[in-house]
Amino acid sequence: MRVITLNVNGLRAAERKGLADWLARGRPWDVACLQEIKCALDDIPARLRAPRRTHAAFCPAERKGYSGVAVYARVAPRVAMGFGCGEFDEEGRYLEAHFRDLTVISVYFPSGSAGPHRQASKFRFLDEFLPHLQRLRRAGREIILCGDCNIAHQPIDLTNWRSNRKNSGFLPEERAWLTRVLEEIGFVDVFRRVDDRPGQYTWWSNRGQAWAKNVGWRIDYQIATPGIAARARAAQIYVARRFSDHAPLIIDYDYDLS
Repeated sequence: MRVITLNVNGLRAAERKGLADWLARGRPWDVACLQEIKCALDDIPARLRAPRRTHAAFCPAERKGYSGVAVYARVAPRVAMGFGCGEFDEEGRYLEAHFRDLTVISVYFPSGSAGPHRQASKFRFLDEFLPHLQRLRRAGREIILCGDCNIAHQPIDLTNWRSNRKNSGFLPEERAWLTRVLEEIGFVDVFRRVDDRPGQYTWWSNRGQAWAKNVGWRIDYQIATPGIAARARAAQIYVARRFSDHAPLIIDYDYDLS
């Protein structure tokens, strides 16, 4: 099973940059999770409504041109939207796709980089989302949480970690939250289970020459329950083409989705 996660920073913009062709003609995949689609259902490009004859589910934000997540799957899933918090559910940040004994989730955490009011919103999200993750673990299903978490966990996960210690995305409180998810609740950062090399990033600022110089952050994750995480066989961050300011994170699991 191949699982892809990508923040597209606008589904229509990504389509213009070749996302539909890549999904249709690239190496076969089983589940693709997208974040920040930024479009209502009626505005989804025709070629991305169900690429490669897959099953598609979308969770747009109520606010037009904002946030929103999606899941494409080779096997038809049972879909659930939202995690029970009105403030963030109306922003289209969470979509579950339930398969046989596996749930794949597309999630988009708030960013706090726009100022203190947005950082406060991000902290509220983390406070609400942690008990939800605890409930998911207690449910006993295998889970792969895919998405843009807007948090770099360790110094290895961003280029300039010393100068970013007081910046959103690498704040001590955010990093401690992710540590709790991994160490206390028992989820696994699947990419780091497979690849422990430095310089592996999924997002680059549009300022300066961040992309060209690989001055980036690893803020996109596949975080999984231990059972399915142990089946991860290969991981890659796809950088041959650019569809947004993020790169697709691709992980292969020894698991039959059907």
